[in-house]
Amino acid sequence: MTFDLASIRADFPILHQEIYGKPLVYLDNAATTQKPQIVIDTLRHYYEKDNANIHRGVHTLSERATKDYEATRDTIRSFFHAASTKEVIFTRGTTDSINLVASAWGSANVQAGDEILISHMEHHSNIVPWQMLCERSGATLKVIPMNEAGELDLETYANLLSERTKLVGIVHMSNALGTINPIATMIAQAHAVGAKVLIDGAQAAAHVPVDMQALDIDFYVTSAHKMYGPTGVGVLIAKQAILEAMPPYQGGGDMILMVTFEKTQYNDLPHKFEAGTPNIAGVIGFGAAIKYIQSIGFEAIEKREKELLAYATKLAQAFTGLRQIGTAKDKACVLSFVLDGVHPHDLGTILDREGVAIRAGHHCAMPVMQFYKVPATARASFSIYNTEAEVDALFAALTKARDMFA
Repeated sequence: MTFDLASIRADFPILHQEIYGKPLVYLDNAATTQKPQIVIDTLRHYYEKDNANIHRGVHTLSERATKDYEATRDTIRSFFHAASTKEVIFTRGTTDSINLVASAWGSANVQAGDEILISHMEHHSNIVPWQMLCERSGATLKVIPMNEAGELDLETYANLLSERTKLVGIVHMSNALGTINPIATMIAQAHAVGAKVLIDGAQAAAHVPVDMQALDIDFYVTSAHKMYGPTGVGVLIAKQAILEAMPPYQGGGDMILMVTFEKTQYNDLPHKFEAGTPNIAGVIGFGAAIKYIQSIGFEAIEKREKELLAYATKLAQAFTGLRQIGTAKDKACVLSFVLDGVHPHDLGTILDREGVAIRAGHHCAMPVMQFYKVPATARASFSIYNTEAEVDALFAALTKARDMFA
């Protein structure tokens, strides 16, 4: 469709309200995106018309719910260009997906003497599960360094790779910096030494297209709520051969074919990794959110979001006392910064009184804060429904905060 900002904003009912008497300026999209009316309506329709458990029922409600649930699996397969719906595993979100891989794949493939590589800019969700796996297995965790701009040191990365490398866990787009990493090159280099690659796509999936097959990705993980969908649901997309060789992550209903007290026969993919009653409404809502993204198209999304980031960056560069954190050449949607004399938490509170919602803190990326020697940053993050006027409101509020602490 043609990018019509007014109509897109009209799709998001939450945006049309006041906070402390000021129009809401929502710039916390890296934490969670707002939901279009079509997603809200889809959730309501499920609970009003189709609420039933899936896969097990032969009655009409169950059949309708199952049909919509599995239709989302195919929507995701197409969206990410996966080879089969068998490669699409529904989870509780990015964190759950990474833990699934670290537990099921990691326990079967990583042992003492092996190495796992992650980068300095990872979210805690792509650090802690690998630390835990290394503690269990005796493997070693190694870190790909980054430079002051917030770009990975690819020369050091190449030198860290070896026959001991079992897995590379890398964020596609940094939540704290906005950096978009060159995953195509990094995946090819990892595969050259026989390593598998997990890409954390939580920040990227709503902003840039992903082709699982063209990029030859082993594991890709993301969350619906970063993609205009519901919270509490996400996806692991992985190569079928890898998933078939992995043991189940959890035991329970729906991930089995036959259970006796002596032995259990596990279900086929993708159900082997989906134990218990899932977030049925969330998955169906996720499908509606992806279709919403597709209706706009990545070409229009990328163009619009680059315009917003360029506009905000220009104002930031001219703003006295503001230091940007993360200035990579290839970045998107995120403006992280510190303001002289004002703690980011105070800044967040002051801006809230002006109706401007940003994020202040370590953004679940403490090693990034340690690298830049700051306790926290303020982060404004943009989406398709944001406007230049809202960016102006952000900097007007920042001016008030600066003057207040002068």
